[in-house]
Amino acid sequence: MAKTTVLVTGGAGFTGCVLAERLLDRGYAVRILDRLWWGEEPLGAVRDRVDLIVGDVRDVPETAFEGVGAVVHLAALSNDPTAEHDPTANWEIGAVATEELGRACVERGIGRFVFASSASVYDGLEDGLHDETASVTPVGVYAKAKKYAEDRLLEAGRDGLEPVILRNGTLYGYSPRMRFDLVVNTFLRDALLHGKLLLHGGGWMSRPLLDVRDAAESIISVLEAPAEAVGSEIFNVLHSNHQIRELAMDVAGSLRMVGREVELVEVPAPAINRTYALSNVKLTERSGFVPTHSVLDGITHMMENIPIDDPEALQDPRYVNLQWLQQLEASARGGGAGS
Repeated sequence: MAKTTVLVTGGAGFTGCVLAERLLDRGYAVRILDRLWWGEEPLGAVRDRVDLIVGDVRDVPETAFEGVGAVVHLAALSNDPTAEHDPTANWEIGAVATEELGRACVERGIGRFVFASSASVYDGLEDGLHDETASVTPVGVYAKAKKYAEDRLLEAGRDGLEPVILRNGTLYGYSPRMRFDLVVNTFLRDALLHGKLLLHGGGWMSRPLLDVRDAAESIISVLEAPAEAVGSEIFNVLHSNHQIRELAMDVAGSLRMVGREVELVEVPAPAINRTYALSNVKLTERSGFVPTHSVLDGITHMMENIPIDDPEALQDPRYVNLQWLQQLEASARGGGAGS
């Protein structure tokens, strides 16, 4: 598609900050809609080049749509613990607001709509390598909201929307809006802080993994692909599938290279044992995009950019979504800075 103005909801978030810079580098005009729960600092590298609207995706101002040719919808209460903490807000943001945003695009003649869904919709399926044709019945409230949103956007495709559903694997890697509540990132932080990693149930469960840089590039790939290739389609997005114990070994090995020893400790399995693996062939066939950043590459990139020798900084609650939102809620109740 021709270069245009792209509206990115949640554009100041973990993926959004990385995506915004890449969109700008490719000649797009970028408008960001974000509540700025984590402030403007993550947008520092691009702040003077983006049009920032501070607002809630549950109440999108009309000005957000002016001149927009495509929408990338990232806004969500990511991840499972955050969604479980406030299931009402999760449904309002992840399900209802997504449906309404799609309808608003139909009404305004905005076609391409890229939706960041989640591989968590596959949770609960039997062992095996699953593609986009798998019949999914999501388990958690976060995944249920994502699946509802997928279905409503695909329905809007019959009315002129060009939805592209990206079921992203578990993200990892460095972002200016850093997160340490994602499995690889969590392992790296915990290894730096404690010198050991806990493998629940031995860490034999599998996950599809995706570097945040590849997540951003996958979005651009489907923004630019022809409608007949990607319109009203669902795509798994991942670099590769890994067992959790493999990820721990990758972190431990990477830190050993810089003189830090990490102990791997097996502990009892959790009550809910999530495991699934996915195929990403379809996205490559339709858009030509191939993820390039491995877990080891992502770990190295993080180590080059995070304060590995500053325990206090590594434990900042703003790096863990649930902890930061709880802190904002407490501030709001007390009339503090978060209100």
